[in-house]
Amino acid sequence: MSEYRAPTREMEFALRRLAGFDEMAKACNYEDASPDVVAAILEEAAKFAGNEIAPLNRSGDEIGVRLDEDRCVQTPDGFKQAYQQYIEGGWAGLQFDAELGGQALPFSLAIPVQEMIHAANMAWGLCPLLSQGATEALSENADESLKQRLLPKMISGEWTGTMNLTEPQSGSDLATIRTQARPEGDHYRITGQKIFITWGEHDMAENIVHLVLARLPDAPPGVKGISLFAVPKFIPDADGNPGERNDCYALSLEHKMGIHASPTCVMSYGENGGALGYLVGEENKGLACMFTMMNNARLTVGLQGVAISERALQMARSYVAERVQGTAPGDQGLSPIVRHPDVRRMMMTMKALTEAGRGLAYSGCVAVDYAKHAQLDAERRAYFQRRADLLTPLVKGWCTEIAQEVTSLAVQCHGGMGFIEETGVAQLYRDARILPIYEGTNGIQALDLIGRKTIRDRGLALQELLAEMRATAADARAAGVLESQRLDAFEQSIAQLESALQQVLDSSANEHFVGSVAFSFLMLTSTVTAGWLMVKSALLAADDSEGELLPARQATARFFVDHVLPRSTGYLASVLAGEDSIMALPETAL
Repeated sequence: MSEYRAPTREMEFALRRLAGFDEMAKACNYEDASPDVVAAILEEAAKFAGNEIAPLNRSGDEIGVRLDEDRCVQTPDGFKQAYQQYIEGGWAGLQFDAELGGQALPFSLAIPVQEMIHAANMAWGLCPLLSQGATEALSENADESLKQRLLPKMISGEWTGTMNLTEPQSGSDLATIRTQARPEGDHYRITGQKIFITWGEHDMAENIVHLVLARLPDAPPGVKGISLFAVPKFIPDADGNPGERNDCYALSLEHKMGIHASPTCVMSYGENGGALGYLVGEENKGLACMFTMMNNARLTVGLQGVAISERALQMARSYVAERVQGTAPGDQGLSPIVRHPDVRRMMMTMKALTEAGRGLAYSGCVAVDYAKHAQLDAERRAYFQRRADLLTPLVKGWCTEIAQEVTSLAVQCHGGMGFIEETGVAQLYRDARILPIYEGTNGIQALDLIGRKTIRDRGLALQELLAEMRATAADARAAGVLESQRLDAFEQSIAQLESALQQVLDSSANEHFVGSVAFSFLMLTSTVTAGWLMVKSALLAADDSEGELLPARQATARFFVDHVLPRSTGYLASVLAGEDSIMALPETAL
């Protein structure tokens, strides 16, 4: 597998210019998040990811994890040592409160760091991803006593965190969970079983704090009767150190298609009387608390799609430059295959999708920072909250879908060698396949977009975004950064999204219609939004004082408009076609 080198310049442009990080940092009083600090953090993170984590990617895939006789998970060689370096480098606490040991920097600044980690080694990176989400959930919902007990060690990275939602009978339907919690003094006793728990057990940290959804004895049925509990592997003693072993254990590990070095556990709570747990938030309000973590995780899973796409792009770029085969047009003798037009098509598709995905993910995370921390009036903060809510299903959905395409194209660029495990690119293809599934399938993301984020507010958030798109098109036309016919095509895609929005609002009472077209509506909205970011990228690059950025940005934006944006026509046709042919056959004929 070729080396991973983080594209820090691309990341800094996407964060500071395209996503508007600098303006956000001023509005949110992040005085320490200066351009020099951003550059320094990205540079050091690139070294850590490239030198310490990336070399463990292939060996971790080959060795995997194992559950020993004491029901402890043993991680591959080097994983524990790399995690210790992660702690010592202070990477776990970038965006958390300084009072609890964090560095109090923006969430969106931690995002390119996370991208580097996942590009280097996605299986390893899932451990801090879940931990940061758990820390966020506790920070926003736990009482002060529980925060003081758990958060300092979690923010330092000494303790990790998980989310425990799914059970054997429930899958994504959390209304049917059966795990029980019974009150016992100042705590609760948890009994039940959870499945698909990422990094639910491991040897990299001294303690693991599980966030567990469970029901109280008198809880109302359905999702309104779910509470959230923090269940540490070791119960903290009076000094805040790991004490007595709690009654929670890994029963088994799943044998998966990919991310072999990430332990996916079946967890048992209460084999010996009940695991001690602490209530997070209010009783029967646990799902709302957990959504703090889930929304964080959905953005970072979308970021994983960008990260693994970047890694696949780098591997393909290296291979097509070295592989000599055939004679390309205009050449004499054998040519590197990168000179063949069809290979160039694949490489440009990978590059354009990855850059657009990065811009989309970073923009979503900057909107989260604005909504949470900006010193703005209530109306303006509500605007940014709507933007963050709107972009979250796009980031999770579209960025993980493009990861399937980009990693597949990387295999294709390698030809027969791509199908051979030793080249390493097949691992990326396998690892990426989980991304549209976990943290809410992309079908669920599509329903979230069309229902909660569009129909509920009668399209307000999307109409605000469409207005920005039209303003960018006008600015780009005035600046002459793209040709008139390409800007015509971009404006046509905006009109297509407006047509789809109107169709959705007109048909919102038809549940079969809404469910049938939701995914196409997600892909249409995402594709047009990504196209907007590519046009905006070219426009911003035109202001580069040295003129170095513009040619590549223009070329990539042109390619996106010519070869990716036309997909919006097909997505619109699917939305307009509705549910008739989708629901036509009886279920027994499928």
